[in-house]
Amino acid sequence: MNSEDTAATGRTSGAGVQAPILEAEHLKKAYNGRPALRDLSFSLAPGRILGFLGPNGAGKTTAIRILTTILEPDAGRFTIAGIDSRCPEQIRARIGVLPESQGYPKEMTGVGYLTYFARHYGWSAKDAQRLSWALLEVVGLQHRARSLIGSYSRGMRQRLGIARALVNDPAVVFLDEPTLGLDPRGQQELLALIRRLAREHGAAVILCSHLLSEIESVCDDVVILSQGQVVAKGSVLDVIGRARGSGVRVQVPLSAMADAEQVLEALPFVVRVVPKGQGSGWLLVEVLGGSAESNIAHNAVLEALILAKIPILTFEAEGSRLQEVFLQLTEETIR
Repeated sequence: MNSEDTAATGRTSGAGVQAPILEAEHLKKAYNGRPALRDLSFSLAPGRILGFLGPNGAGKTTAIRILTTILEPDAGRFTIAGIDSRCPEQIRARIGVLPESQGYPKEMTGVGYLTYFARHYGWSAKDAQRLSWALLEVVGLQHRARSLIGSYSRGMRQRLGIARALVNDPAVVFLDEPTLGLDPRGQQELLALIRRLAREHGAAVILCSHLLSEIESVCDDVVILSQGQVVAKGSVLDVIGRARGSGVRVQVPLSAMADAEQVLEALPFVVRVVPKGQGSGWLLVEVLGGSAESNIAHNAVLEALILAKIPILTFEAEGSRLQEVFLQLTEETIR
């Protein structure tokens, strides 16, 4: 993409300051009078990956259908690359989408499949084929370009789907459960590809996944929905840091659990010590104080165990993982 293209999309503003490529303001949607999306507002800068989270029925699907112009909101608006949501055809030309379940023609080759879509977007036959080869190289499928899609593994089909989503040089790419059904190595490879696409191609990525460890490892930002409302948004680290929790989890050898409980319960700032998981060696240590005091207490817990010569297998602050934050913020929905 050249400098003129960049200026046209609105991907930069001022002296290299990146303006949001996607801005959603007060989006609302109801079905038969029942709210599905109550007030969704967020923004996303180019080159960043946003994890879009929520339990079943939280409004994720409705939100994504609105942002991809499948549905119209009852209220609110959004823009993508400066294009208003009242111009859905123009927005469709600036987004790429990989749905959770996408069918592929088994009797077409990978390069033929991408060439077909490139022609659909107005590329000449020669340029469409050249683009298709380039995209296959981007996703690591150039060696299988002339193979039938029917011979592709699931991971290869997901890579092809991402290449398909990039045919129109999108400003925003929507990926719905892109690693579903892949083995751990395939998941890691696909997530690395997504990171590279965002960084090198400057596209903003909205990633929907039920694997919270996946979101935590690859995403810059996160939006968490519960009952149609935003319950958290911001950078992944900020959202994790704002979660309630004033304790630590510590894992010790089973033979040392009784001694560890005795040592920790004697500390003046410890509220209680609770074994977690039968036969696991995990102890939940609840402490007094706010975030600053809790940090001091966490260090003191660690120091007390070390002085007592109790082996420490694992030591984690409560609420330090995105999965715990998600469960805290959506607990009313899950009940």
